[in-house]
Amino acid sequence: MNSNIVTAIILAAVAFAAVASDAIAQTRTPPQSAPARAATPPANPVAPAKPAPPSAADDHTAIKGGEVIARIGESDVTAEEVRATLASLDSRQQAAVARDPALLSQTVRAILANRLVLKEALAKKWDQQPAVAAQLVRARDNQIVETYLQSLTAPPESYPTEAEIKSVYDANATAFLVPRRFQLAQIVVAVAKDADKAAEDAARKKLDDVLKKVKQPGADFAALARSVSDDAATAEREGEIGWVAEPDLRPEIRGQVIGLPKAGITDAVRLDDGWHILKMLDTEASHTRPLAEVRDALVQRIRSERAEANRRAYIAELFKQTPPVVNEIALSKLLAVKSDAPPAH
Repeated sequence: MNSNIVTAIILAAVAFAAVASDAIAQTRTPPQSAPARAATPPANPVAPAKPAPPSAADDHTAIKGGEVIARIGESDVTAEEVRATLASLDSRQQAAVARDPALLSQTVRAILANRLVLKEALAKKWDQQPAVAAQLVRARDNQIVETYLQSLTAPPESYPTEAEIKSVYDANATAFLVPRRFQLAQIVVAVAKDADKAAEDAARKKLDDVLKKVKQPGADFAALARSVSDDAATAEREGEIGWVAEPDLRPEIRGQVIGLPKAGITDAVRLDDGWHILKMLDTEASHTRPLAEVRDALVQRIRSERAEANRRAYIAELFKQTPPVVNEIALSKLLAVKSDAPPAH
């Protein structure tokens, strides 16, 4: 089980329990108008964008929110609480939970563990310690601010329109360009970069023998790779490296591979770990991902851009109505004191 995901689930469960008593009823207000910005998706994509798999909670929509999922002592964990905890995870973590039922069970156990720890902490009046109480106030205030801003600045469900999606897609077509790819196999004759003359001579002798065999008519490159290649990982796969995007190829190899026909074999290429002989198994031409393939990710990015623009506009308006006053001199002294402080041990 992925320890990072388990940790995230536990943290999510703790965070949910901490703010549950201060939950805010959110009423979505139509966002203020803000100019649309063209999204800038990540450049140089190498794999098709896929919508995030549904979270585990989505598979249980038939379960009523108040239905008890688990109980510890006199405390119940409801379906709604489990869903809220899952919703606080990022899309990657939600996808992992959806794929692995054990992680869903771990979510519930994390909530139960949190209940036990919380009960013990409250019994010892841990929340009344000054430092802890101050942290709780800050956490509560931050949660109120964040959820309130989200309710005000989230774009309407109808945004963006299909025309707007298409416009952003067309304006950023180069960002969806998938570079040319090559499916390659290799035979490696290992020799260190700083090897002595004896090792170099032995490697050269083996290399000459391998080259003579692979360039014979009807030579079985896969069988040779399996039997003579010094790279164990690819030798087990009959030399196959897999698909490699053109920008990811080392310059020494790129120069040999580009223009090589299918089933063609390169000259020996000297790299730091030895000599590499490569065979072209297949190629895939450069192409632009279709809109249908990237639509979900693009919509998410456009909505995020609009929400951020709305947030900045809303806060700017608040500052306009109530101008802030900052004592820059005192602030600079505060930073100077921090920079002069001795390092912590």
